[in-house]
Amino acid sequence: MKELAGKVAVVTGAASGIGKALSQTFAAQKMSVVMSDIEADALERAAKEVRDEGVEVLEVVTDVSVTESVNELAEKTFEKFGTAHVVCNNAGVAMGGVTWQLPNSQWDWVLGVNLWGVINGIRAFMPKMVEQNEGHIVNTGSMSSLLPIPFSAPYTVTKHAVLGLSEAIHYELLMMGSDAKISILCPSWVATNLASAGRNWPERLGDNPNSFNPESGAGQMAEYLISNGADPMDIAKAVVDGILEERFWILPHDDQGEQVLNRFRAAVNGEQPPINLTP
Repeated sequence: MKELAGKVAVVTGAASGIGKALSQTFAAQKMSVVMSDIEADALERAAKEVRDEGVEVLEVVTDVSVTESVNELAEKTFEKFGTAHVVCNNAGVAMGGVTWQLPNSQWDWVLGVNLWGVINGIRAFMPKMVEQNEGHIVNTGSMSSLLPIPFSAPYTVTKHAVLGLSEAIHYELLMMGSDAKISILCPSWVATNLASAGRNWPERLGDNPNSFNPESGAGQMAEYLISNGADPMDIAKAVVDGILEERFWILPHDDQGEQVLNRFRAAVNGEQPPINLTP
């Protein structure tokens, strides 16, 4: 896609962090923006900021882990704007802990948002893009899509899966001769609210394990690393560049390539995998 002005972007997880920055950056490109998040109050505040940029904004409260909720997001988007040209499946959560000690509820939540949220977004929006032979889906992965991190197995599993899913669809679109595109965004540490994702723990899953409690060692470490991370606006700019250049890989940090090569060199050489502390 070589031109964004006048087109429609949809962003999940849009109330804060990368999602809010994406919404602001798309607005700066003179796109209409559909902003989606599970936090209604935060979404309303973020949508007002983007609307003040002088573009049309539709805000939709959405639980991306629920298929019907994402289908409703697509329906409202198509009802308002007729189509969607860019969809960023960005909503994500994280919790930490020793892998074999994590409760099933924690796995259910992280897989539901990070993986099923992406699957639901693809199923809801990709058919329209293929039909109109135009559109670009950007799935928010992570450096954890390429480099597993300890004490965050559910997050790592979902981000690896999002990469595999995205790459499979990339090949399918090529083989179908479609001009619809797909990318994966793999950021490292970014200054977002990820460490406090447990604030949105769903009641249906029972007690909140709260494994990133700010008072815990894991919580303090996560908050420190995230608070010193990249500016979300820099990540959003990299996404826009990736869309305009129709690139599959969006790796927004300068040092990422060598880190990835180190992992696969170790695999080829039969060495132990190098430790990684990048989300």
